Amino acid sequence: MATTPVCTIDATGIHVPSYDDVLNYLENAYRAIYGQDVYLEPDSQDGQLLAIFALAISDANSMAAAVYNSFSPATAQGAGLSSVVKLNGIQRGVASYSSVDLTLIGQAGTTITNGIATDTNGNQWNLPASVTIPAGGEIIVTATAAQAGAITADVGAVSTIATPTRGWQSVTNASSAAIGSPVETDATLRKRQSTSTMLPNKTVLEGIIGAVANLTGVTRYAAYDNDTDVTDANGIPGHSFALVIEGGDAQTIADTIALKKGEGSGTYGSASETVIDSYGVAHVIRFSRPTLVPITVAITVKALAGYTTSVETSIKDAVASYINATAIGGGTSGVVEWDGAISAAWGVSGSAAFRVTSLTLSRSSGTGSPDVPLSFDEASSCEVEDITITVT
Repeated sequence: MATTPVCTIDATGIHVPSYDDVLNYLENAYRAIYGQDVYLEPDSQDGQLLAIFALAISDANSMAAAVYNSFSPATAQGAGLSSVVKLNGIQRGVASYSSVDLTLIGQAGTTITNGIATDTNGNQWNLPASVTIPAGGEIIVTATAAQAGAITADVGAVSTIATPTRGWQSVTNASSAAIGSPVETDATLRKRQSTSTMLPNKTVLEGIIGAVANLTGVTRYAAYDNDTDVTDANGIPGHSFALVIEGGDAQTIADTIALKKGEGSGTYGSASETVIDSYGVAHVIRFSRPTLVPITVAITVKALAGYTTSVETSIKDAVASYINATAIGGGTSGVVEWDGAISAAWGVSGSAAFRVTSLTLSRSSGTGSPDVPLSFDEASSCEVEDITITVT
């Protein structure tokens, strides 16, 4: 029996008595006053009154536990989590717009004001408010989708000038668009909070990762360090590091890397931006945008009682979400894991209404065995339409 009906806090944390413990405490206290033979079963008026008191105390205990837990990023939820991560200088990501790096070609000195480009699907991409084409006749800028949400654009899809400007000759995208995202979930924010603590770390690369992860629009990222004298298997030169970053403004990313990186360390990647330091010296900072790898999924399920189209939709949503959240380069495993995909399918609400009998992951290069491998600069992607479910 609990010695107190309310929460207690000690060196190990908060301890919350159960509803049954609270009710037993009140019943014992009641009998100590009115006698041990008093009738307090649920069909008695006194028993029902004590149950109401116990429920009120139990609810208050739950609220106290929630308040206590809201002070830790590991257990806080919702608005509480949004508040506590401010201690790390970050905030919950709001719904974002897709972005894409565009290569603009034109006459040197041409200024493009409020320029817009369109892709093959008719989606509009807004350039920065003012872009001036440099002496080389070419510049790379980050454009933002006019419409919020998961707007996609494959390599070369953004190729039409929607706002013709004298001197602006062509536009294209050498990398796929970074897909916009909904409001950041608690799980993702907790992970980013953990990463952000690396900002003051003594390891330079970890500090760079923490800073880049906190930039607006950055969704996925991966870092690779080559501290040897020779080029490694990923093509990264000796004594250089490579960042593969999805989302975020290219110039802001380069500025952040330049601010955090150590002297003499080289940067490697397929994209580059020029950063001017406080002494007016220009530095070229390189990083890469991930190559999106479409993943298709074929699932066979055995339908049981209660299986509906709603359950099938939930399966597709869960598997697609898992694939889209897989780390660039497949993380430490280097793959899109079959086990992760099937676990996502089994974890949906209504899982008792079906059994997964087979699941196959594939990319353009072939079917997984059963995992699908990813190169260091590749990021997996999956649309709900890329998932087929066969019911037996």
